[in-house]
Amino acid sequence: MLSLLPSDSDSKPSQAHDIRPRLLIVDDEEGPRQSLKIVFKNDYQVLVASNGIDAIAMAKRQAVDVAVLDILMQGMSGVELLAELKGIDPHIEVIMLTAYETLETTRHALRYGASDYLDKPFDILTMRAAVARAAHKRHTSLGIQTSQKQLEILQHEIQVERIQQEMARTKGEIYASVLHDINSPLTVIACFVELINRSMKNATRVEGKQLENIKDDFKQLQAQVSHCFEISRRYLSFLNASEHKTASVSVQQTLVDLKCLLTRHPGAHGHELIIDELSPDVIVEINGTDLLQILLNLTINAFQSTDTPHRVEVHSRCLLEPLPLDQWVDGPRERFINRDGFLNHSPLVAVTVCDNGPGIAPGVVAKMFDQHVTTKKAGSGTGLGLSIVKRLLKEANGALHLRTTIGGGSTFTVFLQVAGSTDVELHSSLTH
Repeated sequence: MLSLLPSDSDSKPSQAHDIRPRLLIVDDEEGPRQSLKIVFKNDYQVLVASNGIDAIAMAKRQAVDVAVLDILMQGMSGVELLAELKGIDPHIEVIMLTAYETLETTRHALRYGASDYLDKPFDILTMRAAVARAAHKRHTSLGIQTSQKQLEILQHEIQVERIQQEMARTKGEIYASVLHDINSPLTVIACFVELINRSMKNATRVEGKQLENIKDDFKQLQAQVSHCFEISRRYLSFLNASEHKTASVSVQQTLVDLKCLLTRHPGAHGHELIIDELSPDVIVEINGTDLLQILLNLTINAFQSTDTPHRVEVHSRCLLEPLPLDQWVDGPRERFINRDGFLNHSPLVAVTVCDNGPGIAPGVVAKMFDQHVTTKKAGSGTGLGLSIVKRLLKEANGALHLRTTIGGGSTFTVFLQVAGSTDVELHSSLTH
């Protein structure tokens, strides 16, 4: 076995905190090996090896981000080494380098997950670009892993909190609610992770439009992780009996967030979604996460009212007069939620979620906002969605009106107080 030069050994103590990507170069020829080391020494932590055995030992001792492998080497070939490195860390990005390319070696390299394939003699600019792409791909992959670990930590914290606390019935319902509420952003996160994995699985380069799409997906992932933490904080605040503070949120921003969530949500696949903007925008008195959760629960329920593709619409409008509550009487096709606790003071905002599905059976309308009542198939629903909507609206002194027709769909309208605005001010903004 050929031994390494002293400079090829582990990183020096002064490099212990070096945050640059780690590049492994493996070639049984001294010239190319040392040439590449010189080329990349300023931008990467460079490790060099003259054979596969030493390279494997290095990869086991310290994480390698990118490896450049010569295919034809004495002893273990570059393709065999590629397979070994992927076994140590599936996310290592590998660039194959050879002067004797054949169709068979190319197939093997691609089968084992090589990210690029360059010929000798190599062009320095081409080599730099290939290593940079591989390093970026590695960084993106590690970012996905970090997001997944954060979600696992969050889920673990919620579970530990649930086990450790001996709670009264109300607090037990809160835990059921948080698990229900957090499921939607987690579902969207899972969708984005799957999309990113698919786009990068067989990609040899990530650039242009594909790179921009991945960047956008990561922004959405970050937003949904933040949403999970906000839900967690809200419920923990309730459990700790924190002082209640009046919260407010933009209706238009909530509608934008709702559209972003539903665009990638599995429950919306195959259906038509229409969400109208509210112009001019208004601020309503409710926690932003609560309003988003209310609308999310209502729209997902609308999508799941039937397996047949149908349309779900979300519309908003401002009301300058109090609601005619005496005209709305609960019955087999109609229901008004939080009549007693609703602050029926204008100006109000009405957000309507309607569908052209099968409608709701008369016997279900009277009890559908009760906990654990569901019209979904056995095992596909918890019966918590509408009970959570009811509780969140009560906390915000809001209300909800339901009207349904068998064969004609259902309409859910949420009513909330406009924050910090008088009738005159709102009327002026609507007419200019």
